[in-house]
Amino acid sequence: MTNRSGDRRRSVFVPVAIAAALLAGCAGEPATAPPSQQPLPSVSPAPVLSPAVPDAEVTNSQPAVLPASRPVSLAIPSTGTTSQLISLGLQDDRTLEVPPGDPGAPAGWYNLSPTPGERGPTVLLGHVNATDGGPGVFAKLRELGVGDTIDVTREDGSTATFEVQRGEQYAKDAFPTQEVYGNTEGAELRLITCDGFDPETGQFDDNYVVYATLVAG
Repeated sequence: MTNRSGDRRRSVFVPVAIAAALLAGCAGEPATAPPSQQPLPSVSPAPVLSPAVPDAEVTNSQPAVLPASRPVSLAIPSTGTTSQLISLGLQDDRTLEVPPGDPGAPAGWYNLSPTPGERGPTVLLGHVNATDGGPGVFAKLRELGVGDTIDVTREDGSTATFEVQRGEQYAKDAFPTQEVYGNTEGAELRLITCDGFDPETGQFDDNYVVYATLVAG
């Protein structure tokens, strides 16, 4: 099998749509169209991020990492959140596929990010609410605190356990692409959803990002 983890460490393809308006189709009030029906902004070709940690600086003191294995499901014990994980890639126009917004819809793994436990930031996306106005799979993301754990089950049967370091809210027009998607020395996790709902426009102006690091696998 070809080892793709090295490729992910050298460069991570990040469409501008992710940085500028990730999950632009997050469901608003029940009258809001489902995410799959809401257009994402037009974008330029996806940029390539330079490594956050040059290969020359990699040492044996790095946190342990796992071999590549695609994610299957997610569990967050502190909030009772569980979800199967679907694979999300890029569309022909270089915009990111978004998870479905129907009630009970799962979260998704951005499949150009590392698999859980590989070196670099694994990116998981989910809606904060559903198209019927009820909670989405990441409705409780803001309840996560430092030290809470996130378990990601992988295809090889192993579980990568991450520990929450912090959560941050960002305006979509000031999304810190390099900080969220840039390469890291160890295995990390990003959970991303919409935030900052504006009832006047029916749109979400912000994203909320949870940062976590691998502690067991």
